[in-house]
Amino acid sequence: MDLNTIWFILISGLFVGFFVLEGFDFGVGIVMPFLGKDARARETGIKTIEPFWDGNEVWLITAGASMFAAFPHWYATLFSGLFIPLVLLLMALILRGVAIEFRNKHEGRRWQAWWQSLFFVGSLVPALLWGVALSNMVRGLPIDAEMTYVGGFWNLLNPFSLVGGLAFVLLFALHGALFISLRTLGSVKQQAERIAVRTGIPALVLLAAFVAYAGFETDLFKQGGLSGYVAAGAGALALGAVILAWKGRFGWAFALTFAAIAGVTSGLFMTLYPRVLISSLDSAWNLTVYNAASSPYTLRIMTIISALFLPVILLYEGWTYWVFRKRIEGEPVAY
Repeated sequence: MDLNTIWFILISGLFVGFFVLEGFDFGVGIVMPFLGKDARARETGIKTIEPFWDGNEVWLITAGASMFAAFPHWYATLFSGLFIPLVLLLMALILRGVAIEFRNKHEGRRWQAWWQSLFFVGSLVPALLWGVALSNMVRGLPIDAEMTYVGGFWNLLNPFSLVGGLAFVLLFALHGALFISLRTLGSVKQQAERIAVRTGIPALVLLAAFVAYAGFETDLFKQGGLSGYVAAGAGALALGAVILAWKGRFGWAFALTFAAIAGVTSGLFMTLYPRVLISSLDSAWNLTVYNAASSPYTLRIMTIISALFLPVILLYEGWTYWVFRKRIEGEPVAY
């Protein structure tokens, strides 16, 4: 296995880590309006991710920086082609972070309700846009021989990408509701469990529809490899999560949604390899792990640096989750 492949696997793994960890952060924000009409209940929901959300976003920063250094043509084509969606995504993430930090700067109910609403928007929009972006990556983009995106914004909003975006929104919502149920006590926990049960079926249906649709729109089941089995396995894991949620086994259900998100994301990246971006105009213009990569010397230096620092980052992240493992007492929910 050469360094080009190793770095593709590493970047894919960073995105998988981002989606499974930031996924429940997004999910908490998406289900926030349904935790009750009392702002105190929603505040409890936000507190469940307060120690983790900024650390979880480091996975995205690291993935983007690694892509820029290891595969500069991949980075340039992707970020120029998806410029408008990525700017919207960035603005939503900034808005979300500001909402988390500003919501308690004033004790007024309107002030807190306003920032909680922006927290919802800042969670929903990135979840939708990430699903749209990944769907378009595996479906193919209009890329010419110069590795330049030649389409427009509306090329990105096709039926397949919208199904993918909605599937990720509902899957993250289920993931987030289960996370709240594991991090809280009292009435907020009970309400989160109800949301998880009610969200399960729609999330499962949309995920199954997305995987089936991908069979027609992408190479998910045409490569002769494991990508199709991995994506189908993600659907089976989501089904298991729904069944366990019905039975009140919310801890195991969360573990399965964790694995389902990892599975569907891994399946999509496996579909790409050895490509990193697919040209819908001509397969000869595909960007691959070889024609989009940096020099071998750059990849070697990056490998050494990653081997030194990546274990430290993983240990620190694990330590953070261990320190803040205690449940939060939920406030009364007003109906």
